[in-house]
Amino acid sequence: MSWLNLQGKVAIVTGGADGLGRAVCEGLAEAGANVVVADINEEGAKQVVSYLKSKFGGNHFAATTDVANKASVDAMVQATLDAFGPPGRIDILVNNAGINIPRLLVDPAGKEELTEEIWDKVVLINQKGVFLCAQAVARVMIKSGRGVIINMASESGSEGSQGQSVYAATKAAVYNVTRSWAKELGKHNIRVVGVAPGILEATSLRTEEYERALAHTRGITIEELRERYKKAAIPLGRSGKLSEVADTVCFLASDRSGYIHGTVINVSGGKTRS
Repeated sequence: MSWLNLQGKVAIVTGGADGLGRAVCEGLAEAGANVVVADINEEGAKQVVSYLKSKFGGNHFAATTDVANKASVDAMVQATLDAFGPPGRIDILVNNAGINIPRLLVDPAGKEELTEEIWDKVVLINQKGVFLCAQAVARVMIKSGRGVIINMASESGSEGSQGQSVYAATKAAVYNVTRSWAKELGKHNIRVVGVAPGILEATSLRTEEYERALAHTRGITIEELRERYKKAAIPLGRSGKLSEVADTVCFLASDRSGYIHGTVINVSGGKTRS
C-alpha cells in the first residue's frame, strides 16, 4: 500500500493487540507508518510490535493502556511524543478498543439479563475510552496543525441489535461524536471520520462465550446463530475480512482521502446503507 504514502507517519491504534485492531496495525505498518500498539493486553501488544518490526521494519512500540483511565491514556500519549520527538508528533489515531457483552433488557429465564455493572463497563470502554483518547490526541494535533482521528463504529450503531442494546447505544454515540468533533476540529486541519464494519469473518469479540450469550438472547442455538451469520442479508453474499476493514482505515488515514470528513463509512458488503 505504498500509494497511500504513510511513510514516517505516527499512528496510535487502541485495542491493537488482536483481531481488527491488529489488522489495522499491520495495514498501517505496511503503508509505512510507525505504529503505537495501545492495548490493556501488554503481552499481546508486544507480540504485535515484534511482528510488525520483523515483517515491515519501522519504529513501532507497545503501550500498555487502559482507554477508560485518563492517567493511562495521558501516559500513552506522552510516551508517543517522547518516542518521536522532540517535539513529538501524532498524525493518526484509530479509536478501535471496544467490548461487547450480549444481554437482554429483561430475560425471563434469568440467564443473560443486562445489569447496571455490564452497562457501565461497556459504556466506560466504548464511549468514555473514545472520548479520552480523542481529547488527549486532539490537543497534540491542534498544536501541530494536522491529523486524522478515525473512530470505529458498527452497523449496530445505526440499526440497533437484538441482545446488544448497550453495545448499539455506545456505537450510536460514536457516530455522533464523530460528526460533532468534525465540526470542532476541521478548522485545525484535523479530519475526523468513522468506520462501521458489518459482519466479519472473525474478530476477537466473537468468543464462544459471546456467541453462547448472543444465541440465548435470540432464542436459538450457537449452531443456528452461526448459520444465520452465513445467510445474513448481505448483498455481496459473504462476511467481510478484517483486512478489508483495515484497508479502509488506512485509506482514510492517508492524504488520498483528504476531503472525507465528518462521516462514517459503512464496510458491510452492502448490508448497511444508511
